[in-house]
Amino acid sequence: MPKLTIDGKEIEVDAGMTVLQACEQAGAEVPRFCYHERLPLSGNCRMCLVEMERAPKPVASCCMPVGDGMVIHTNTEKVKKMREAVMEFLLINHPLDCPICDQGGECDLQDQAMAYGAGMSRFVESKRAVPDKDFSPLIRGVMTRCIHCTRCVRFANEICGTSELGGVFRGEHLEIGTYVDKAISSELSGNMIDLCPVGALTSAPYAYKARPWELSKTESVDVLDAVGCNIRVDARGDAVMRIVPRLNEDVNEEWLGDKSRFACDGLNRQRLDQPYVKKGGKLQPATWDEAFAAIKAKADGLDGSKIAALAGDTVDVEAMTALKDLLNALGSKNMDCRQESSTVDPNVRASYIFNTTIAGIEQADALLIVGSNPRIEAPVLNARIRKRYLMGGFKVGVVGPNTELTYKAEHYGDDPAMLRDIASGAHAFGKILQNAENPMIIVGAGALMRSDGAAILAACKTIADATGMIKDGWNGFNVLQTAASRVGGLDIGFAPTDGGLDTAGILDACGDGKVELLYLLAADGMEAAKLSDTFIVYQGHHGDSGAHLADVILPGAAYTEKNGTYVNTEGRVQQGHLAVFPPGEAKEDWAVIRALSGVLGKTLPYDTLAQVRARMAEINPVFATVNEIQPADWQDFGPSTVGGGDIQSKPLKSHIRNYYMTDPISRASETMAACTAEFSGEAERTGTDG
Repeated sequence: MPKLTIDGKEIEVDAGMTVLQACEQAGAEVPRFCYHERLPLSGNCRMCLVEMERAPKPVASCCMPVGDGMVIHTNTEKVKKMREAVMEFLLINHPLDCPICDQGGECDLQDQAMAYGAGMSRFVESKRAVPDKDFSPLIRGVMTRCIHCTRCVRFANEICGTSELGGVFRGEHLEIGTYVDKAISSELSGNMIDLCPVGALTSAPYAYKARPWELSKTESVDVLDAVGCNIRVDARGDAVMRIVPRLNEDVNEEWLGDKSRFACDGLNRQRLDQPYVKKGGKLQPATWDEAFAAIKAKADGLDGSKIAALAGDTVDVEAMTALKDLLNALGSKNMDCRQESSTVDPNVRASYIFNTTIAGIEQADALLIVGSNPRIEAPVLNARIRKRYLMGGFKVGVVGPNTELTYKAEHYGDDPAMLRDIASGAHAFGKILQNAENPMIIVGAGALMRSDGAAILAACKTIADATGMIKDGWNGFNVLQTAASRVGGLDIGFAPTDGGLDTAGILDACGDGKVELLYLLAADGMEAAKLSDTFIVYQGHHGDSGAHLADVILPGAAYTEKNGTYVNTEGRVQQGHLAVFPPGEAKEDWAVIRALSGVLGKTLPYDTLAQVRARMAEINPVFATVNEIQPADWQDFGPSTVGGGDIQSKPLKSHIRNYYMTDPISRASETMAACTAEFSGEAERTGTDG
């Protein structure tokens, strides 16, 4: 390990580190613009220049590897003058936009000009101006502010894998832009806003809406997919102004998908802010007492077998716990959180989680993707797969939709019957998995929604067993969920038991008149024809398709408006926190169900959030530990445990057709509607309908 001296302090660092990293380890602050720890080195900005003894000229510390015996100075008068000179050059053409720039208050250039600049400029020549670029409905490009750090270019090339940004011309005339004046189509493009150290790339939907110091900041988790990205919700008053990622190395690193970042404007549109009761065939505003009375009038005397409930994709575990307890008290076992009718075994946790863990992807050396398009189902997780691919020695095979992923993959068709050949070793990729040290498989939710989903799941389990995916310290079997509520619902037991009906059975029973009261907990997408004359209670936060079917509407809270627990696809229990209060008369979902239980004469035994969470831990100990992974036991699952027959030879495909609109919040978002219109031409490339 090299030893070097930094500002008179001798330290020992790992070989391969840069001088800048060594300086940080020694506690010396070195300014930078182009350097970012997750991006390839470029050495563009020269702001990180330091003085090195015996070197003929200053060195760019971000690109200089450490060497034994180096003597580095970061705070001499010479270094101070270097930084002032570099800052002076960077500001030659920079416009004085600070009073109106959305980056103001969070701008690296502002901060470092204050800390390291000379405070004056000797240049009087006319400033250069660059035409603004139309990058997409999400990114506002004011390229006169650009200092050519190329962070955005390197992010597009390395993390996104789309190579849509680059530089044209040279020297002072260099311009960053898309090559053919097309919109940036990556599902991770919004991260360029965070990476940009100046105001060249800012959020288009957020432009001129608020200043950073006006916002209250709340740490939470995202629920618009199943990755469970850690986020920070920035709000002003009762409105969520923006959502930005929060660092979590094990889940999302510091990235966030565009839908999760920009769909927040949908939180303020098409909201349910008071109860409604259907009178004379039309929904009419009502009080809470009137809404509860209407439900009680229907439920009184109704046998438990005639009552059922479905939970939607963004529901918190607290609400599902309360609804499950209420249904049990009413004598009903008809409940399901698998709105899409997936055939995972609710009694075997290993059959429905991402066992490898998201961070564990970096340890794999071969991957089989079955019936999934991770790029649109979980963009942040897909970025982790690309990160592993760039490390080398990683082979990817796909049985399913032939889409343009962000890494090289061999497509073996979309016939699931091929899974048998892979399991037996007759297929070439089966041999690759057998020879791999840490092989893994990803089964998409789309593959499990089919009538033969259980058989496909069993075939994938056979592959895992036959190729050595399950061993001490490694479980390569993974199901990629797409709904934030799915794993939590299965963990809490919001699934049929002892003859209860699942989603398909509940809908069929509604059509046959065997279920007379259906409780939709933020569940949308039900076909009206299947529900016949069923009395429907809809509890949710948006006037989406489920609300249109309802006889009674109970307004609930969105994920930014309550303290809730969610379990991501890898089985990690996380908690979101209230950033703003629900609009109007809307209430937290578990509290609504608790109040309803009292009216129905089945009062639930908890009155506080802490008591509900204690009940969750009582049902499943996994909820007693937050932010930690608890490995699941490997057990048998498949047709024998969840039903199902043989695999059918019909094409596997991803069930997500439009990445930008998958839930009530994103469907209400004007920004996501603009993205859908902009990228509708990308349908063939991404496997979406646009």
